[in-house]
Amino acid sequence: MNKRILLAEDDRNLGTLLRNYLSAKNYETTLFSTGRQALEAYSPGLFDLCILDIMMPEMDGISVAKTIRKADPAIPVIFLTAKNQEEDIIEGFKSGADDYITKPFSMEELLYRIEAIFRRTAGTIAEKEEDICHIGEYVFDKKRQILTIGDDQINLTTKESELLELLFRHRNEMLERNYALKSIWIDDNYFNARSMDVYITRLRKYLRNDPAVKILNIHGKGYRLIC
Repeated sequence: MNKRILLAEDDRNLGTLLRNYLSAKNYETTLFSTGRQALEAYSPGLFDLCILDIMMPEMDGISVAKTIRKADPAIPVIFLTAKNQEEDIIEGFKSGADDYITKPFSMEELLYRIEAIFRRTAGTIAEKEEDICHIGEYVFDKKRQILTIGDDQINLTTKESELLELLFRHRNEMLERNYALKSIWIDDNYFNARSMDVYITRLRKYLRNDPAVKILNIHGKGYRLIC
């Protein structure tokens, strides 16, 4: 079955162009011209990815992403934005976005980023126990993107899950910063590097209930997960 994309873009010409292009690439794409319309149409399981313009009437893309994340923490989100200031992009990643693309952009670049996200989120057939990682007192379910300790459960975003899985694979040794960036964010540019810092901070917060588990900074080089 074709992947289903929710596209929210208030520029009607650009929105129609994007919808037609993605549909030609076999992505079932539904276009909305306001954030409010997109949010009202959204339902968990109905779409496989959201593409949200940040600046929209009625409700901006960041607010839409935050609300969607409460209902479906795992849905991938890409922001379209004419903004290029650092604080706007970091705020986008804090809201749970998986990627962003700054206008103007080529259709091929957007397609590449969409395909990269679907490659990363595509599950491989594996035995159930291989999807479970034990990080100190925590249990990390990679497939379901859930982190638990005792009776507490945390639903991770796709980026959080990918980064924690990468840290776990390199546990008790150094994970090189640029390797992590290129593995998960594809591009190791400044904005992606700052967004990774945001995700590292969030993972530290999630893991703070076990004092034996730590994510250490290796200055100028990377990180080390101690567990």
